[in-house]
Amino acid sequence: MTQEYIPPKLPIKKELESKKVLKKIVSANRVLAELKGVAQSIPNQSILINSLALQEAKDSSEIENIVTTHDELYRANAGSSHISNQAKEVGRYKDALYIGFELIKEHKVLLKKHIVQIQKVLENNDAGIRSQSGTSLKNSKTGEVTYMPPQNYKDIQNLMDNLEKYINTPNLDEFDTLLKMAIVHYQFESIHPFYDGNGRTGRIINILFLILSDLLELPILYLSSYIIKTKNEYYRLLNEVRIKESWEEWILYMLEGVEVTARNTIKIINEINYLIHNTKEQLTQNLPKVYSKDLLELLFKHPYTKISFLVDELNITRKTASVHLREIEKLGILQSIKVGRDVYFINKELFKILKTKY
Repeated sequence: MTQEYIPPKLPIKKELESKKVLKKIVSANRVLAELKGVAQSIPNQSILINSLALQEAKDSSEIENIVTTHDELYRANAGSSHISNQAKEVGRYKDALYIGFELIKEHKVLLKKHIVQIQKVLENNDAGIRSQSGTSLKNSKTGEVTYMPPQNYKDIQNLMDNLEKYINTPNLDEFDTLLKMAIVHYQFESIHPFYDGNGRTGRIINILFLILSDLLELPILYLSSYIIKTKNEYYRLLNEVRIKESWEEWILYMLEGVEVTARNTIKIINEINYLIHNTKEQLTQNLPKVYSKDLLELLFKHPYTKISFLVDELNITRKTASVHLREIEKLGILQSIKVGRDVYFINKELFKILKTKY
């Protein structure tokens, strides 16, 4: 599709809930409800937000060929200055996700200005919504234009206003929330309102929409790992909707993504929960004077812990914090590494869990 494409405004005046789609909606919603319940089993919710948001930041950025390692990413999150520009970009994705989460918690809506704010943090600039024509998507190997989104500033603004209304007005149609999410994602990516960062912003909108719709309470379901594995299919199906209005295939793809990702996230949360329980037993049995609930949670909130974290969050001296971490390291729970002047204490088993690809 090399001519400018202006997507029809929402809601879609078409029957989208085929038998296949309805069946998939039921199973995807069931797994999503299970995920919501399992997430509540973690004592400190920030453990999940921190750990899984970093994983999503890495995966979502990788789709855009911004590649970093888990090691560098967790060091960056712990405040290391010895990191690449790619790791800094991934860190901005995590920051943008957090800001979006805080905005919808406070305002109970996701407005166009919030989306612009998310993209501003993500890209670290004030470019905002595209005002100049010339933006197109190209094949990275051949340079061939594969998609040309709306070019006129007024068209883009009108479409974004329409999308804002659709996101925040549930009764505009009677479609299931997960089907609506697939529509919202398609529409945003087709509008392509920014010069850069549209893919990553769109993936943040996915999770915020599910939270706004009360399907989840925390930003812990991320489709990026699924999209990475099916990248060609993802772009093919987006274009198939634009060219042939092939909605069923696109919706089934997104619903499958929700179901697969939710199942994987449940596995990760259960493993983290089990590890928290085991770590607590090790600490209470071997280091009863060192153990505290706050210390345990701190070791899981930050896969890479520093002495300063204990000083700041547990209100103890630097010397005491250092002794505690070294004693825990002797048990084999932590492993220290030195990078420049910084010493990090890695929660070894947690790091393995987060690094695993299901």
